[in-house]
Amino acid sequence: MQVLITGGSGFIGQALCPALLADGWQVTVVSRDTQAAARKLPGAVRVLADIEGAGGADAVINLAGAPLAGRRWNDEYKQTLRESRLRTTEALMAWMESLTVRPAVLVSGSALGYYGPSDDTPLSETAPAGSDFGAQLAADWEAAALPARELGVRTVLLRTGVVLGAGGGALQQLLTPYRMGLGGPIGDGEQWFSWIHLDDIVRLIQWLLDETAVEGPVNGTAPEPVRQKAFAAALGRALHRPAIMPTPAFALKAAFGEMGQMLIDGQRVLPARAQGQGFQFRYPDIDSALAQILEHQG
Repeated sequence: MQVLITGGSGFIGQALCPALLADGWQVTVVSRDTQAAARKLPGAVRVLADIEGAGGADAVINLAGAPLAGRRWNDEYKQTLRESRLRTTEALMAWMESLTVRPAVLVSGSALGYYGPSDDTPLSETAPAGSDFGAQLAADWEAAALPARELGVRTVLLRTGVVLGAGGGALQQLLTPYRMGLGGPIGDGEQWFSWIHLDDIVRLIQWLLDETAVEGPVNGTAPEPVRQKAFAAALGRALHRPAIMPTPAFALKAAFGEMGQMLIDGQRVLPARAQGQGFQFRYPDIDSALAQILEHQG
């Protein structure tokens, strides 16, 4: 069985590729920087610069896109965010259309930004899209993948939360200040933080490849979102450090613009479809997730 992955050398992809190899998949990753991707991935992964050289595939996983976090969303970077997602997805659609035998399934990336800023209301996959830039970006990314349905490809739109894992991602950026006793919640800490353990997002993607009854939007989040102040307290406990130094909302806005506002607003997102179809989370709560990650973080 052949699987083609875009964005396969990113934080999720680096964990996903060896898991798929262990399951017996033959893995091909399409990357603009083939040398860098090859250094990050197992030797058994075939790395290509151009999708046209891929031949065919039984499944496609579309994770490509410039990072949402860590950069100020000025007009130039917002355009980069859009183009890095839409152009890759559009190229995938054209490639699939050209195939005589098309993939059985496409798992295409999206994000919780789809829902826009939210209050305490729990959000399942039936909740409507928001209206800010993050919501429009996610909605357009999903729309770019939907032509796969017309080609007869089962299409899953994976709305991923903040992925927590060892060695990278959002948590890596937090560890230094927290270890220095300078960590704490964002703003007043009352906003919701929807997260997922790296192992669980990898397992969820593997499950989605096989679960033929599931298509359409799927929230890639743990079943127990927490408020920012609860997350800060949990990370402080795990590190045996105080976590009482809040990051002022105005500082985030000044540093990151609209991206900072997303962190301030928060969303309470639940994985209703995955749980409804029987997916079992290995790390459903923040304490067990952080304990496992920090045990392997070193």
